[in-house]
Amino acid sequence: MYDIVIIGAGTAGLSSAIYALRSGKKVLLLEKEYYGGQIVFASEIENYPAIKKISGYDFASSLYEQAMSLGAEIKYEKAVSVENNIDEKNVITENNSYKCYCVIIASGLKKRRLGLENEEKLTGHGVSYCSVCDGAFYKGKIVAVAGGGNTALMDAVFLSDYCSKVYIIHRRKEFKGEKVLAEKLRKKENISYMLNSTIEKINGSEKLESISVVSNDSKIQNDIEVSGLFIAIGQIPDNEIFRSVADLDEDGYIITDDECHTKTEGIFAVGDCRKKDIKQLATAGADGATAGLKACEYINKKY
Repeated sequence: MYDIVIIGAGTAGLSSAIYALRSGKKVLLLEKEYYGGQIVFASEIENYPAIKKISGYDFASSLYEQAMSLGAEIKYEKAVSVENNIDEKNVITENNSYKCYCVIIASGLKKRRLGLENEEKLTGHGVSYCSVCDGAFYKGKIVAVAGGGNTALMDAVFLSDYCSKVYIIHRRKEFKGEKVLAEKLRKKENISYMLNSTIEKINGSEKLESISVVSNDSKIQNDIEVSGLFIAIGQIPDNEIFRSVADLDEDGYIITDDECHTKTEGIFAVGDCRKKDIKQLATAGADGATAGLKACEYINKKY
């Protein structure tokens, strides 16, 4: 029996664990893939308070080690449902079930796909969603980045240090990412911009050979030979398994109040999986602190 089961070991989940553990609670983290969440794949973090610059991997590792040093348990299992019973909760995974008094959902987001033919087939054969993981394989080659947010801009900057040329393709006329990242991009001589353009086709049989890019204005199609395509067009929630204990908005995000409570007493949601305006590393940590403390408060009052 655990006091709190946290579903997801990203920044929000680990922050929740740290605050709950410091309050003397028994905590289990359930993680379906790897600790640290998406931030692990960030080449550099420069917007977290008090840390001038750090890699995503180092940041996530420090957070993980802090939680483990306080006595957290972690099991690499995928949660498939949450049951709300009268005296306890039950988190069911593909292999086990875990009883607890409180649940904190920190499931994060999953990578958004372009939805094009060949995308799934060529993933790992030229198509990638992680520049930090795969960028070094394309040293001296020509690659493309799809997207215009912070992740896409950071990917392009990172890849420009390895690749002979980097195309950055965005469907709008201006980038959505931070101006400081856009400025870094402009200083790179081997980056070419294809703004107001859309990738229509991913070409290749056994491996990526080229992409077909169409201008939104002229409708002219250009076939560009590239060895790699890095897709960074955002992320989407994957919260359907929580629908019985939490309300979801039209986009699938969990609806909570300002203290991260869901509609079910004793069940909280934190980080990017919940509906909120600002999704940043700092706000994920803040959510974790809030829910961790509120979960402890709930347990102390009820049990």
